[in-house]
Amino acid sequence: MSDNPQVSRRTILYGTAIAAGSVMLAACSGGGGSTPGSGGNTSGTGGTGGAVGGKGSAKEPLPVPATFKESPLLKAQADSGAIPPIKDRLPEKPLVVPHNWVQEGKYGGKMQMLAETTSGDRASSIGEFFCGHKIIRFINDGLDIIPGLAESWEMNADASEWTFHFRKGLKWSDGEPWTTADIMFWWDDIVINEEHTEVAPDEARSGKNTLAKFEAVDEVTLKMTFDAPAPLTAQRIAMWVNGPMQNGPWWMVPAHYAKQFHPKYNKSAPKNWAAAGGAFETKVDFTRNADCPTMAGWRVKNYREAQSITFERNPYYYVVTKEGSQLPFIDEVVFTAVQDPEVGKLRMQQGGVDYVQGQFMKVGLSDISTFRQTEKQSGLDLLLWDGGSGTSSMWFVNYDVKDPELRKVFRDPKFRQALSLAFNREEAQKAIYFEQGELTSGTLSPKAKEYLVNDQGKQAYQEWRDAWVKYDPEAAKKLLDEIGVVDKDGDGLRELPSGKKLKLSIDYSANADPEHIAKDNLLLQNWKAIGVDGTTNPISPEGFNELWDNGSLMVHSNWEVGDGPNHLLYPQWLVPLEQSRWAPLEGRMYSLRGTAAETQQLDRDPFARTPPRMEAEKGGPIEQLWNLYDKTKLEPDELKRTQSVWDMIKIHVEHGPFFSGTVANTPRVILKKKDLKNVPAKENLQLGGFANPWIHPTPSVYDVETYYWDNPDQHA
Repeated sequence: MSDNPQVSRRTILYGTAIAAGSVMLAACSGGGGSTPGSGGNTSGTGGTGGAVGGKGSAKEPLPVPATFKESPLLKAQADSGAIPPIKDRLPEKPLVVPHNWVQEGKYGGKMQMLAETTSGDRASSIGEFFCGHKIIRFINDGLDIIPGLAESWEMNADASEWTFHFRKGLKWSDGEPWTTADIMFWWDDIVINEEHTEVAPDEARSGKNTLAKFEAVDEVTLKMTFDAPAPLTAQRIAMWVNGPMQNGPWWMVPAHYAKQFHPKYNKSAPKNWAAAGGAFETKVDFTRNADCPTMAGWRVKNYREAQSITFERNPYYYVVTKEGSQLPFIDEVVFTAVQDPEVGKLRMQQGGVDYVQGQFMKVGLSDISTFRQTEKQSGLDLLLWDGGSGTSSMWFVNYDVKDPELRKVFRDPKFRQALSLAFNREEAQKAIYFEQGELTSGTLSPKAKEYLVNDQGKQAYQEWRDAWVKYDPEAAKKLLDEIGVVDKDGDGLRELPSGKKLKLSIDYSANADPEHIAKDNLLLQNWKAIGVDGTTNPISPEGFNELWDNGSLMVHSNWEVGDGPNHLLYPQWLVPLEQSRWAPLEGRMYSLRGTAAETQQLDRDPFARTPPRMEAEKGGPIEQLWNLYDKTKLEPDELKRTQSVWDMIKIHVEHGPFFSGTVANTPRVILKKKDLKNVPAKENLQLGGFANPWIHPTPSVYDVETYYWDNPDQHA
């Protein structure tokens, strides 16, 4: 990959900036050398983001203020009669933002940000800034859940019936009432409508994988009834950001607006959803269509395809501060598309960007030295939040690879263990991650509840983390010898037991980050040192998934495992449930359970089935994992579910690694203008931050709507 100028430049940075970068990291956490998570008063500028030392967020709802305040712009509109007065725009009991670091702010100004693009699936990162469509929400880095649109909720004894009570007086951004009819429209006319591609999310399925019954008891009460326990319902509803073209399920659509584009309600609307070319989704996408009402803090003011999106304050946003100020504080938010990360970084250094969530613009640890050097020109403070990853850049062999001899070798734990033991993670930690994080065999996020609940959880994490983390090439060679993967012809490279040359192909999407490419190059060097030959194989992103899903590719490398805040919310790394991870054909088989396809084409070769799918080996590790997972779906007792997770981890330790990591919990870079306030420092966040996983939507979980300018007139 040396012919890639961007990669070449990054490689140089890794080699020459490590000492400076390591020193800089210590100065960026905002704690002035304090222990991470220690709290204390950290008021001021620089690394604190203007936050005043409060740590974490209140678990119980805060009292509703007696009076409310609003932006001068909205007050002028209300005084003119263009919109109702503030008391009529807010619900009876607004959500009071719970974060202890949030201080009363100032209204006004504009915030300039960058996005890789404003169109297509890759624009989904923009949605990570808006959590207004959440029924209930994560706080405290995923440890707790609080109300959102719903004011309260409860379940029955066996978790088979869930009832949500929504705030009275909620309104869409156009002033029309929000009611449970907006959820029922999504459910009845989109999800249940087999002609539409939207599918029922996990939180709408019981432990038997059957759909819930949705009932709008009244305009502010929704009941979900399952045919079996569904104990994870609340936690799964708290995941993701919601809405069309976002990362999570829609969960609600403004029915009063959307019905005009639905063939059931408008005979002139396209009856063939596919033929309509996604027109319905475009119309109801509140992050790009200025006409579509939203429940988020900002609404679209102007959208320019593949260029920029300008958002303006939603006059009806239902969230306030404890002092009674309706959020958001900032008037407008602008996302400008910059596809080349290096061009984006140059704009940041020149002072043209106000806030950067590093993972969305490929700003990483290797950039710290540069941003420190350009701090005076850029006006940007640099913060570090915990990423929460359990692997950083990782890799996994295809457990269901098409070649039968390779499949037999790949399924032998000793082969995968040898590849892990051959990897010099300390070298990678220094060269790529500036000595940050902790070496790991690869786990789910170290912030997951199952690891924090007690000493047994801590031990489960440590055993998985350390199982195959040691750099021991001699032990790796011995394991390969034991399974007959030896050098038969004396050229220093190993052959398969049949005598066929073994050459691993590290397959990755051609738009992979430099972090992954650098790690892959180290892997190849380390593997060759034990006699395992390999090469890298960039593949067009458009064709990668199909090749992986049907077993045509060998080694996947350009992902990470960041999932939490508990293992069962998004368990696809722990258990093969679909086709994109380490056992694609078996995962696909599980995903088709309960459908006609589960029992069809079983007389065909698994790779010739449509879609390709394969039964798990009887008594094998995947069947064991499936059985344990199925048990958890029906178990209302959280401690018993946790015990089942620990049992699944034991299978990963005994029969794994099924995926392998590099280092865990490396920092994420956050950049913000010096006078942008209420941006939390790492010390303000309950677990130091949890920035990486999409299911814990960052930064929206920290309420970007509370950010404000100390001098708003300078950012008009």
